[in-house]
Amino acid sequence: MRIDSHQHFWRIERGDYGWITPELPLLYRDYLPEHLLPHLEKHGIDGSIVVQAAPTLAETEYILSLSDQSERVVGVVGWLDLTDPAYREHYMRFSKHPKFLGVRLMIQELEDANVILEPAYMEAVKWLADRNSCVDLLVTANQLGPVVKLLERVPHLRCVMDHIAKPPIANGVWEPWSSQLSEIATYSNVYCKLSGMVTEADPDSWQEADFLPYIRHVLHCFGSERVMFGSDWPVCLLSASYDEVMEVLERGLPDEYTQEKREALFGRNAADFYRLL
Repeated sequence: MRIDSHQHFWRIERGDYGWITPELPLLYRDYLPEHLLPHLEKHGIDGSIVVQAAPTLAETEYILSLSDQSERVVGVVGWLDLTDPAYREHYMRFSKHPKFLGVRLMIQELEDANVILEPAYMEAVKWLADRNSCVDLLVTANQLGPVVKLLERVPHLRCVMDHIAKPPIANGVWEPWSSQLSEIATYSNVYCKLSGMVTEADPDSWQEADFLPYIRHVLHCFGSERVMFGSDWPVCLLSASYDEVMEVLERGLPDEYTQEKREALFGRNAADFYRLL
């Protein structure tokens, strides 16, 4: 099965996508399963994993309802506020849905990423880890220090780094992203999504060569069994089309990348991480 491991749907009139404003006209419109379908069909992708795009329980309920209407949605990654005393109750409620796969922690939105090391937050992360839950981590490159400490304290957390941890590709910045990602990759239960790269590059002048060292470093760190393709559609449209996202990744792969490794990257690893097999 070929899987797009990271994409979003939204209906603007719902009103909980505060970051999508009229100043972003390309995104300020509805994006629904029928809009993604032509891209999936063109690239022979059997299904996708829709990831939360708003920090609300209501949005998670909404995308779960969308998954009921589309066989192409193979799973949903929702949202929880781990500082809410009722987070366990909400998690268990979502878990009753057959397509609920796990939650995404939006560390990117924290003013101080060290919040994730505070006792209450750590307790919640440990609860998720003890359940062997699947957790997406949305972080930026300058937040990897606290993430390293989090994994030191909760080494059994089953998680995936979204968007290769968002290094500033536009500026060609390499460290400390490179070293910290290497350290994170030593935890065998941590995966990485080769997604969201085009929006970290210069939207007007990026070249495919800009991404090659980042792609190769991720492959070196995580190997061929812990990486997965994600389009980050429709957010990717700010910098590139779905076709261009595919081309950037395909052309960034080593020439000797075997068909078996490609099948893992474009589906099997996502199915393994999210337990779709």
